[in-house]
Amino acid sequence: MSFRLCPGILAIVLTCVTSARAEAPTPFPDFSAKRVKPPKPGQGPKIDVQISPEDPQYVSPVSPSTADGDAVPLSRYDWFWESTSPLIADSGPGRLAPALVSLGNPPQGKGVAAPRLQDMHNIARAYGVDILRATVGTQVSPALVLAVIAVESGGDSDAVSGAGAQGLMQLMPITAERFGVDDAMVAQDNIKGGVAFLDLLMENFERDPILVLAGYNAGENSVRSHNGVPPFAETRDYVPKVLAAFTVARGICKTPPELISDGCVFALN
Repeated sequence: MSFRLCPGILAIVLTCVTSARAEAPTPFPDFSAKRVKPPKPGQGPKIDVQISPEDPQYVSPVSPSTADGDAVPLSRYDWFWESTSPLIADSGPGRLAPALVSLGNPPQGKGVAAPRLQDMHNIARAYGVDILRATVGTQVSPALVLAVIAVESGGDSDAVSGAGAQGLMQLMPITAERFGVDDAMVAQDNIKGGVAFLDLLMENFERDPILVLAGYNAGENSVRSHNGVPPFAETRDYVPKVLAAFTVARGICKTPPELISDGCVFALN
């Protein structure tokens, strides 16, 4: 059950550079949804490949041009979108569970790499208090913030993307200004701005995890104009990567959150 985080949780709770916001490339073809069966009894999830924060995470929005000059879209995780609808019409907060089932059943050799557990612990220890303070009174789970930070910057507060996104949660200057962030390179301020943006997206897209993450990467207006997840390779890859990181982040919680709006008390000892 989802709930708004409250100040009473401020104990040992500690909770969450790819988003180089590229210009919109040529759209993908339409995607159709299909059901994916959950793992058989006793069979664990297949999201078991882990990455370090230093591993390159950027995915080019388009492939090299074809002979006639047209760019061909690329996405490493097209299989994920075959079972997870990108459409606003299919949105809802309950889509997290089936999306994670899909992530746990990738085609052979095509699984989504997740951050290492130790790296997530390190980020939570370094910035957990700031994450907690920023998420109090919002619809944003600390575990979601931890996952976004892990994917966006790997916990590097000095990270700056080629497109100019800055800090832990890779805020573009216009986004930082929009949410009152004076210095995006200051971890506390950056997290406040990133959480404020996530909270707005949670409100706008009714806590749908797929659309919230797509909006964080591509902007909420882009999600609306495409009636769902924009057909950009970076965004189509970003969503499953953050969801994979969320599975690691919620595993640190004493009570794993079932929704991206749930609270989380991390066990860091």
